[in-house]
Amino acid sequence: IEVKNLTKKFGNITSLDNVSVTFNKNDYVALMGANGAGKTTAIGIICGLLKSTSGSIKINGLDQKEHVNKIKRMIGLMPQEFNFNPHEPNIEILINQAGYFGIARTEAKIQAEKLLKKMELWDRRFDVAQSLSGGMKRRLMLARALMHEPEILILDEPTAGVDVEIRQSMCFI
Repeated sequence: IEVKNLTKKFGNITSLDNVSVTFNKNDYVALMGANGAGKTTAIGIICGLLKSTSGSIKINGLDQKEHVNKIKRMIGLMPQEFNFNPHEPNIEILINQAGYFGIARTEAKIQAEKLLKKMELWDRRFDVAQSLSGGMKRRLMLARALMHEPEILILDEPTAGVDVEIRQSMCFI
């Protein structure tokens, strides 16, 4: 990921001001900063969810503005906020996510089973998301981000609400 001179303004408020950074393949990177520093905004722009005011982003050599859909397939995003249907069964959340990437339902079921077992949520697969604890919801969001087997995984506040034991196990996923 190559970010050059990235700027984002919301009206007269500048969220990002001329940010340049490069992340290499196999890097593990933590963006740290105060609340409101622009970390989530930068993630949103890199993932193609927000438009920048100026600057450029290349991912695997592709210009992000020219190849938005191709780049979205390369990235798995676990957002900071829960953003799934709380009344939908957990396994369906994952299967439906796979559908956004053109993955056949039969293949999606296999991938969902694998990920739900890895996240220790298999026994809760038919429960609705609203019945999960905060940490379980985080694990469900991580599984959803991994459904299409992305090349790049971006986690925004991945351990918020997750207990210590699960934090440690998440490191090996």
